[in-house]
Amino acid sequence: MSHASVAAATGPTDAHPVRSRRYLVIACIALGAIALSLILWAAGSPLRPWPLYAALLVGGAPLVLELAIKLFKGDFGSDLLAAVSIVTAVLLGEYLAGTLVVLMLSGGQAIETYAMGRASSALEALAKRMPSVAHRRTGDALEDVPLDKIAVDDLVVVLPHEASPVDGVVVEGRSVMDESYLTGEPYEISKAPGSAVLSGAINGENALTVRAQRTARDSRYAQIMDVMRASQQQRPQMRRMADRLGAWYTPLAILIALAAWGLSGDPTRFLAVLVVATPCPLLIAIPVAIIGAVSLAARRSIIIRDPVALERIDTCRTMILDKTGTLTFGRPSLVNQHMSEGVGSERTLALAASLERYSKHPLAAAVVKAAEAANTPLLPVSELSEPPGHGLRGVVEGHQVTVTSRKAVLKNDPEAEGLLPPLAGGLECVVLVDGAIAATYQFRDAPRPDGNAFVAHLDKHHHIDRVMLVSGDRANEVEYLAREVGIDLVRAGQTPEQKVAITREETERAPTIFVGDGINDAPALLAATVGVAMGVASDVTTQAAGAVILDSSLRRVDELMHIGRRMRTIALQSALGGMALSVVGMILASMGYLPPVAGALAQEAIDVLAIFNALRAAFPSRSLSDM
Repeated sequence: MSHASVAAATGPTDAHPVRSRRYLVIACIALGAIALSLILWAAGSPLRPWPLYAALLVGGAPLVLELAIKLFKGDFGSDLLAAVSIVTAVLLGEYLAGTLVVLMLSGGQAIETYAMGRASSALEALAKRMPSVAHRRTGDALEDVPLDKIAVDDLVVVLPHEASPVDGVVVEGRSVMDESYLTGEPYEISKAPGSAVLSGAINGENALTVRAQRTARDSRYAQIMDVMRASQQQRPQMRRMADRLGAWYTPLAILIALAAWGLSGDPTRFLAVLVVATPCPLLIAIPVAIIGAVSLAARRSIIIRDPVALERIDTCRTMILDKTGTLTFGRPSLVNQHMSEGVGSERTLALAASLERYSKHPLAAAVVKAAEAANTPLLPVSELSEPPGHGLRGVVEGHQVTVTSRKAVLKNDPEAEGLLPPLAGGLECVVLVDGAIAATYQFRDAPRPDGNAFVAHLDKHHHIDRVMLVSGDRANEVEYLAREVGIDLVRAGQTPEQKVAITREETERAPTIFVGDGINDAPALLAATVGVAMGVASDVTTQAAGAVILDSSLRRVDELMHIGRRMRTIALQSALGGMALSVVGMILASMGYLPPVAGALAQEAIDVLAIFNALRAAFPSRSLSDM
């Protein structure tokens, strides 16, 4: 899968950055015109209105035309009333007020289009991991070919520090690879002949020769790309809060203005009502509240990638939690070694750890770490294979060693159940030496200490009535953790594709928050109403998420939910309060008590009140957490 194919797949979303830049240019023109006009006014120059004329012509006219088109489509949002306000200001000769409306309107549009473009950047970040060509080996010759030219059974050389372009198996060389983009685990996995390699994994210091088992288009990496693209296309684009409020405010303002004109016969009253009705509490106060909340979150080690996340998080009623790295620290440890009679624990640990250093499974790192803690030397491995469903096999100092699961052991020999310890919570593996059971290792991935308090308070304090634990790990470990933190709904052994299917199903029932880490969570982060990424291990994950918790703390997730609720409350207070005062002003203007100039001054006072209230979103209340 090449960069070109990814670019083609992103489609219409590529237009968002262009639109954002256009609105930003208009906002800069309006700001420059206002500044220059004030300088000329201070100098007493008769040219002082000319910069405002230019801004209204270059910036205001295109905006008015664009919003007039929205009118013909039946879209009665707050932006439409702003367009009417610009025209009204020009007719009244209030060029400074008209340019200010242009500035606020274009600035708000720039923020909106920038936020809408974040989903396509997730695909771009994912695509950048893959090389555009593969090094195919034919005999002794090495040639660079496009990824789509690689066929099954082709030999591909992965050079040091390169990403593997295909799924395959190592046939030559020894190295380590970083597969965290898929597994979510920050482990480097040793690779030797017989080891499986995943597309997108980053090679270490030594070159590897890999036999392709899938084409690049059918690889695991490409599957994740496809899921992410589908998630992006299906993610609903939410109208801004101002649009929804403006859907009734705009017709009301125009109705009052027309009624004032019709009943009085004075067109000045129509203009006066519209001047008072200029929706600055909508166009200014809401963006100010959002920006303030984004700033507050950043000071709490929370990066807001998509401002819509702040608006929507308090409406969510279902939380879906990943396990590893979210509710746990992602570092399982060996806690029990059940040895068969007559088998030495130190020798068995040496054999198992020597083999496990070549495995990508997170338990392998725990076995190797236990061997290091016991000062047990690792032994050379002469053969290695990892057939699906059969565990890890190899020859260590002449002994056939297998590290596998209880299920696989009992499938081959049902009578072996009496040789295994009782099934316990958590993860386990069985070590066989020369075909005989030597040991059963049991592991625990320690839950975060605040996990139980976090889950327990969601219903009471955040109206989250459904909490799910969805993980790719085995059922024993997932169910054990669920009991520890108090979660009843559990889905274990889920692939990234299954995670996103569950998230979509839950989102159809009620708005959802998905909290996870690891790139395998990125599709689900996009599919959820609000996606929250824990940590910064992956550019792709952080791009896909609406918010990123930098220090991987559940308390920060709680703070994010409080910041979102507070921002929404303050924004609604500012907008609805400002509109209520504007409605009072419109009624006074329609009755002739507020001429256009006085109405403009009254509207400015309303704007100041709304903006000052919106600024409160940037400052924390006494506590942002109730865990």
